[in-house]
Amino acid sequence: MTTQTTLARDLVLVGGGHAHALMLRMWGKKPVHGVQVTLINPGPTAPYSGMLPGHIAGHYAQDDLEIDLVKLARYSGARVIFGAADGIDADRRVIHVPGRGKIAYDVASLNVGLHARAAHIPGFSEFGIGAKPLDVYADRWDAFLEHVKTGRKAGKVAVIGGGVAGCELALAMAHRLQGLGKAHCVTLIEANTKLASGTPGADRLLREEMLRLGVTVVSAVEVEAVTAEVVKLRGYSDVASEFTVGTAGGFAHEWLAAANLPKDPMGFVQVDDRLLVSGRNDLFAVGDCAALMASPRPKAGVFAVRAAPVLHHNISAALTGGVMKPFRPQADYLKLMSLGGKDAMAAKWGRCFARPRAQLWRWKDYIDQSFMRKFSELPEMKAQQPEGPVALGVQSDQMLCGGCGAKVAPRQLGAALADMPAVTRADVLQGAGDDAAVLEMGGQKQVLSVDHLRGFVADHGLMARIAAVHALGDVWAMGAKPQSALLSVTLPRMTPELQARAMREILTDVGEIVRGAGAEIVGGHSTMGAELTIGLTVTGLLVGTPITLAGAKAGDVLILTRPIGSGTVLTAEMQGKAKGRDVAALYEVLAQPQGDAAEILRGAHAMTDVTGFGLAGHLMAMCHASEVAAEICLEDVPTYAGAEALAEAGHRSTIFEENKLSAPVFGPESAKAALLHDPQTSGGFLAAVAAGEAAGLVGELLGAGHRAAIIGRVTEGAPSITLT
Repeated sequence: MTTQTTLARDLVLVGGGHAHALMLRMWGKKPVHGVQVTLINPGPTAPYSGMLPGHIAGHYAQDDLEIDLVKLARYSGARVIFGAADGIDADRRVIHVPGRGKIAYDVASLNVGLHARAAHIPGFSEFGIGAKPLDVYADRWDAFLEHVKTGRKAGKVAVIGGGVAGCELALAMAHRLQGLGKAHCVTLIEANTKLASGTPGADRLLREEMLRLGVTVVSAVEVEAVTAEVVKLRGYSDVASEFTVGTAGGFAHEWLAAANLPKDPMGFVQVDDRLLVSGRNDLFAVGDCAALMASPRPKAGVFAVRAAPVLHHNISAALTGGVMKPFRPQADYLKLMSLGGKDAMAAKWGRCFARPRAQLWRWKDYIDQSFMRKFSELPEMKAQQPEGPVALGVQSDQMLCGGCGAKVAPRQLGAALADMPAVTRADVLQGAGDDAAVLEMGGQKQVLSVDHLRGFVADHGLMARIAAVHALGDVWAMGAKPQSALLSVTLPRMTPELQARAMREILTDVGEIVRGAGAEIVGGHSTMGAELTIGLTVTGLLVGTPITLAGAKAGDVLILTRPIGSGTVLTAEMQGKAKGRDVAALYEVLAQPQGDAAEILRGAHAMTDVTGFGLAGHLMAMCHASEVAAEICLEDVPTYAGAEALAEAGHRSTIFEENKLSAPVFGPESAKAALLHDPQTSGGFLAAVAAGEAAGLVGELLGAGHRAAIIGRVTEGAPSITLT
């Protein structure tokens, strides 16, 4: 998260559609320095529409058609905010995202597509699924197939809309169902007399393919209603359907249609030939959500792809005061339509071609795969190498980790702490060495701890939430109730206006976590530096004795409340090697408060939060303090998605080797065993509890939403850790 140039402008891209994805790739090669780029998208990936029918038919895996926005953002230097925008105030220049509040911009671009949820058809909102958004439809289809495979569904499908998309999806679903032994299960419903009426010559060829795959075509009819079991047609027999897909037309997202922006009669945002929203010089719109007023075109991904270079140029011009250029979409374009199997037909110049069908498919597949390689083969992110002579001992081949991966190594820290004088004040009951200090004032015991994290995610708000949960972990682990927090923030160099925006985001999200824990932010300090760093000094009130590292007994069972492997996933993400879905799933856990987990474990004999020194390091500290040994059942230790595979590939955090040296583990080496030394940010609690209580406690933790597990036991012996 290091930056050398002062950040002066906020560019916000709303939606991860094709045009924005391509623009971010171009931005990575040719950025405008001094611009903070933010991508807002509901999830970590964006599906490529051209390969959707192939995925539905079973020719492509989900990963094959998903653009990984997390990797793309890392390459382009953008931050990602996971959330679906639901409002825009163009006059105040803010985008509203539920759960994140208002995201301010200087220049913004909209690329949120459209939806096919036919709300005007009674029952569709409840029982139907729109073909767009694509990822929602694909996930629902996969779930439906599982029901078909297990016999819970018969496989009856109806597609409303016989345009190109509807025909492709009907054929794709029929092909997939045939592979499961389900023939003649798909019905295509079209209001016009012809299929794909906007493509001359397509009707006859498509009907031949429908007949070949057993798809029933019902044309020149009107849909009356959709239920859980049938699609009701006016003047025609009901069509049996357990899975009803809507492809008839596209609809503007409600929030965009309601925005105070110029729109066409369908609710799509009007843009001029520079892709600027009509009447504005700071807001762009591209893709299906935009209406090209200077050169109207149908909704098709090819135009979004062609618009990307112009969008990149014009956004750069808007940010630098340069001259914009017009977007001139082509009048005609090649349509390659999937026909269910690995066959395709083509349309251009007012003609359709269905031969040679297999070769047309291979052509389409080549084009689609080439497009996706633009995002799957991004340049590798490497540590910046120093110029000139380098001193002996300099390690410049690994990027410095963020979070707890950047901690001072345990042996070096221990050696420094050993030189500190002993605590002499009577009101300091416990100093350095445990999760928090324990003070006593007027008969009230108070715990005190400080934690700060080097930024590893560019989203200020998300980083703030994780830092707050991480810092509160020490207080919770001691069995105390959070009382107050001092906030320390280092922002990268940015203009006063951007400083104010960043601080608002940070204070909002830290405040939500701290107040949610029952504490208050009572002050703090802020400064600017080379990179984002967020820390908190927290206090907590203690009733009774604290839960410390010293107290584990032979025969106790070890409970871990969160998976391990966060350091490995974060290290790989910095290098553009971790899957965006895994990274997003990790962030969601790291930002989840753990006060309820600590309350469930309040009777633990010993407890600590697993952070920078890894599970093995913190367990070894417990063994030393309690004068016991420990056994871990490696198979039972939960890990974050992707962590084991990344460890197997050799990804290690900066502090990994030192962690391994300071807390050796006896047992076979493996990728999963390596994760025992992986530094954890906002890690779970490690608790030693009575054996008879362990199963019940884990049940409570699981019921509260924590991925807890029994991972081992405490034994007699010299401090050591052994794998079983």
